[in-house]
Amino acid sequence: MKIIFSTLFLLTLCLTSCQEDPKQRALEQERDAQKREVIFNSINKDWNFNAQPINATSRGLTNEWNEWRMFLNELGQKPKSTIGAFQQKAKALTKRVADLNNNIPPTYDLPEIKSRVEAISTKINSINLYIHLNQIPDKKIIQLVKEINIELASFQQKLDEVVIKKQIKTEEGESDMLRMLDTTRAIPTHPGPNVNIIK
Repeated sequence: MKIIFSTLFLLTLCLTSCQEDPKQRALEQERDAQKREVIFNSINKDWNFNAQPINATSRGLTNEWNEWRMFLNELGQKPKSTIGAFQQKAKALTKRVADLNNNIPPTYDLPEIKSRVEAISTKINSINLYIHLNQIPDKKIIQLVKEINIELASFQQKLDEVVIKKQIKTEEGESDMLRMLDTTRAIPTHPGPNVNIIK
């Protein structure tokens, strides 16, 4: 009899403890909604990308480099309504920045340009990651927006630098001197493994 009574008591205790209090759940949902609203307002206030070309080279590239133009257009459109809109924007920016590597114009298809595209891509991918977390770190996202603006300016200045370097004429004999300084063309100082040395 005692065993049956204790089993019934434990079963009743489990059933009452497993039931959620609807008032408690409503309070938690309200707190979560307020927290998301604060995060949304914080991100919304500081989600400002410098999507305008800063020099003539960058402006000119918007005509011939379709991916660059589409990336700047996507960057310039700010989401408005909810965190979900910012999440969709982050996903779209991730796709657009990945497309930048596809068709870099031959003049700019250089390691220093690609590395700057990669730096921008890494930061945008980080925003996309952070904004999809359950606990969104809004301060990290805001910091990344600022860093992306710095990277964009650096990228556009590098584009301009490439154009300026191409306009500088080489002096007579300069190309020969550069070829001689190229260490990849040097003759090895030690014999290869197949060379027989006579002693």
